[in-house]
Amino acid sequence: MTRLHCAILDDYQNVALKLADWSPLGDRIDVTVFDKPFASNDETIAALRDVEIVCAMRERTPFPRAVLEALPKLQLLITSGLRNAAIDLDAAKARGVVVCGTGMVGNPTAGLTIGLMLELTRKIGFENARMKAGEPWQVTVGEDIGGKTLGIVGLGKLGSQVGSIARALGMKTIAWSTNLTPEACEKEGVDYASKEELFATADIITIHLVLSDRSRGLVSAGDLARMKPTAYLINTARGPIVDEAALLHVLQAGKIAGAGLDTYSHEPLPVDSPLRRLDNVVLTPHLGYVTAESYRRIYREMIEGIEGWLKNEPLRQLG
Repeated sequence: MTRLHCAILDDYQNVALKLADWSPLGDRIDVTVFDKPFASNDETIAALRDVEIVCAMRERTPFPRAVLEALPKLQLLITSGLRNAAIDLDAAKARGVVVCGTGMVGNPTAGLTIGLMLELTRKIGFENARMKAGEPWQVTVGEDIGGKTLGIVGLGKLGSQVGSIARALGMKTIAWSTNLTPEACEKEGVDYASKEELFATADIITIHLVLSDRSRGLVSAGDLARMKPTAYLINTARGPIVDEAALLHVLQAGKIAGAGLDTYSHEPLPVDSPLRRLDNVVLTPHLGYVTAESYRRIYREMIEGIEGWLKNEPLRQLG
């Protein structure tokens, strides 16, 4: 039997082969792990030209039509999760490439969202770094989030979970999205607000939307201009949902208190990005779904997906 080549992409922490048992594929598949992002589509094509199977992590590596058409041997593309905006499904179908997905574990992004909220208001990581550097004792004055208003943009499963935690911390919660209704908010124990009202009144705004043509740029310069100078913006969804240039402007001008960002318009975030130099911004490198529990399920189901495809029984096929 001819052995097939499988590429595991963007395994930044080098854990793919540790968190799942790939040995069942050992007599049929040669596995290569890539632990750094490709710098360009040309680099992606060069690395994967002789690969039949690709295991992709979310939207870390894009697969537009130009890339897919330049990979003559590619037959199976498995992504973590059940959607991946960076894969051109129509182009894959035209090329005869089977695209499948995996499940995810819970909503680890909710915990990260709350963590960013607490870092912005209580400066935990900042003071930790000062303590370990031997700096003078206690220089920040925190803010109590109890009694503040959390504005949730997108009240799906994740937004609802964040709202539940926020209410347990004593916050008032309001929500808006394009198709959200007052009745849906009432079921979740959240007050409905118009978009304008949410951005003008919330003390902390958190975004929980899927990136699509409709949501791209949804948080505009006008929305950011409505925010109170004491308010914070948190984005653990997708960078392009927010007008990043407008966000940078209001942060640099001190027109809002700060931001907690896990996602960006371009990832990895360039080293020379001005966001890296702002004291009123907390940055994390797209950690929302990055937990051992999530990775274990993702890689286990990628292996199951390869086995199913080898039997001509693809699992969780997309598109």
